[in-house]
Amino acid sequence: MKTCLSSLLTLVVLVGLAGPASAADAKRPNILFIMSDDHAYQAISAYGSVVNKTPNLDRIAREGMRFDRCYVTNSICGPSRAVILTGKYSHLNGFVRNGNTFNGKQQTVAKLLQKVGYETAVVGKWHLKSDPTGFDYWHVLVGQGPYYNPPMKTPEGVVNHTGYTTDIITDQALDYLKNKRDAEKPFFLMYQHKAPHRNWQPGPKYLNKYDDVTIPEPTTLYDDYSGRGSAAASQAMTIERHLSPNDLKLVPQRGLTDEQKEVWHKAYDPKNKKFADSKLEGRALVKWKYQRYVKDYLRCIDSVDENVGRVLDYLDESGLAENTVVFYTSDQGWYLGEHGWYDKRWMYEESFRTPLMIRWPGVTKPGSVDRHLAMNLDFAETFLQIAGAEIPGDMQGLGLKPVLAQEDPADWRKSIYYHYYEFPGAHSVQKHYGVRTDRYKLINFYELGEWELFDLEKDPNELLSVYSDPAYEKTIKELEAELERLREQYGDDGTIVDFGMQQAASIKQKLVQRFNFGDPELELIGGTVVPGHKGRALELTGKGAVYKADSSGPRNPAFKPIVLGGWVYPQKENGVILAQGGEGQGYSLYLEAGTPIFAVRSAGNLKQLEGPKIPLEKWTHMVVVLAADGKGTLYLDGKPAGKSSQLHLVSSQPADNLNLGADGGSLVGNYDNPQPFVGKLEDVRLYWGNLRPKLIASWSQLPGE
Repeated sequence: MKTCLSSLLTLVVLVGLAGPASAADAKRPNILFIMSDDHAYQAISAYGSVVNKTPNLDRIAREGMRFDRCYVTNSICGPSRAVILTGKYSHLNGFVRNGNTFNGKQQTVAKLLQKVGYETAVVGKWHLKSDPTGFDYWHVLVGQGPYYNPPMKTPEGVVNHTGYTTDIITDQALDYLKNKRDAEKPFFLMYQHKAPHRNWQPGPKYLNKYDDVTIPEPTTLYDDYSGRGSAAASQAMTIERHLSPNDLKLVPQRGLTDEQKEVWHKAYDPKNKKFADSKLEGRALVKWKYQRYVKDYLRCIDSVDENVGRVLDYLDESGLAENTVVFYTSDQGWYLGEHGWYDKRWMYEESFRTPLMIRWPGVTKPGSVDRHLAMNLDFAETFLQIAGAEIPGDMQGLGLKPVLAQEDPADWRKSIYYHYYEFPGAHSVQKHYGVRTDRYKLINFYELGEWELFDLEKDPNELLSVYSDPAYEKTIKELEAELERLREQYGDDGTIVDFGMQQAASIKQKLVQRFNFGDPELELIGGTVVPGHKGRALELTGKGAVYKADSSGPRNPAFKPIVLGGWVYPQKENGVILAQGGEGQGYSLYLEAGTPIFAVRSAGNLKQLEGPKIPLEKWTHMVVVLAADGKGTLYLDGKPAGKSSQLHLVSSQPADNLNLGADGGSLVGNYDNPQPFVGKLEDVRLYWGNLRPKLIASWSQLPGE
């Protein structure tokens, strides 16, 4: 009887505790985080845009706070998203450049919000390669995603949609808010647009907008880069030279249904003489390209503005608005022709600075403007402050809650640190890091050994570096000291947390593929099985790959140590033995002028290991080992040959197949054709995992040895 009474009292206490907790959950603010891709602050009318109007986005600024000095840690899509999720710089979250794979096992703000009772969701662009973790609901684009008819990934599989992607992302976000969420919990929704990312395909209703207007040109459109070092002049992102026919809509757009093509080409007819004038040249051609590019860009923003309005209207109609904090931002800034450019990446102001508007009813003063030095590094901490959750000590940002309440924290940052890594890479922007203060910006292009200093008060367009001006000698010393202090504060000592290598180190050796050419079940598409020196060999005559398999599932080489090789009997000095992947991600073992070469690509970055030349028409046992730490070693006839080289692991699943006897996809190695192998191959094997010491010795032995 006593036990039953005790149990009953315990149950009553638990029920009593559960009620108030649930009520508290209902009062905590919802968080709606809206982010567009590559949306320049210069293209928002709340920021004084002279090129377009954004009435729905302006509502957030009018009813909340506009941040005029919000900056990013690394001005590129994937890394910015990783910073927002983790509250940590790129070198600590492991995602430093596009093409990396986000480690979803690490701490994220979504997981921390889940722990304090928030329901978490992400809809739209994800762009981090791995599947979302820490989200109760997700419906995201596959990779970058197309502008029309997007397939979208969910925990249940891929869902195919028909229509304009900006509209569809909004449809899915509204479906979540109306039908999918738990109304008893506060929500954290990341509603993220693909637009206005390159190549700027407008929605159907905006295809002809701006046809009859001339968009104002930026004053620096014809910048000649004479006031800076070699980095600014050596990029590949000019409107004049680097916009492609696809960008300018001079070729049919991919991915449209027949009906959509008909609508599109009524507006854009490549046979129409006004579409392109081949006689244009010089500045006239730049003017034409600028108008062509910027109008499509703005048309994409028009759809974003319209769709954000749809969501804001629903918040009002449903009564959610009064208890929902709304953020609007971009993953970084963008060039609308400034310095003659499109794209981002630089620490120069247009790409370094990002729009940020936050509406928090009852906290932010409507129409307020803030000039504190804010960062995307601060977003995760701000989400946690809004939720009343504890901020982990390893997060590196500053929560914006006091700023949103019009406070002026005495300990707020006086400088901002930036670090960009993606070189070599798209648009050829050199690696650089730097510091920005209220007045000055110091940039170190550290692989070039070049520095730039800008006095932003005298030179807001950053046209003339004064680094060599003796008048700034004291300022330079102070900024260099501040830069070193920030690098130490944020733990940026040049090393990058590599979750992939941590994962790779734990992988035990496993046979992925063994080519036993005496096996009748081996599905060869070429070559002739002949007697070998120890079993059955395959003779190749240079007609192409003799075996193909896709790179998914167990054959995915991402973050895998690799052991690859076999017996080779070359009859020509050039030839690919095995290649998997292509120019973005992959690896290849091949001969070039009789020299064995192992090539590895990660996010387009090529590294190679070369060995000594081997003889023709003689059997040689060749094995290459790519260890978990990225070090490569070549073995010939069972013994190390030459010096080990520092390579890198493949960082994501390649799009191209695994091919034996030629490179059958886009090319991995430093050759300009599939380079088919001519000769014989025997006992070729591919392993994932760290090398077992006895493997090569036993593999390379002939019978009787």
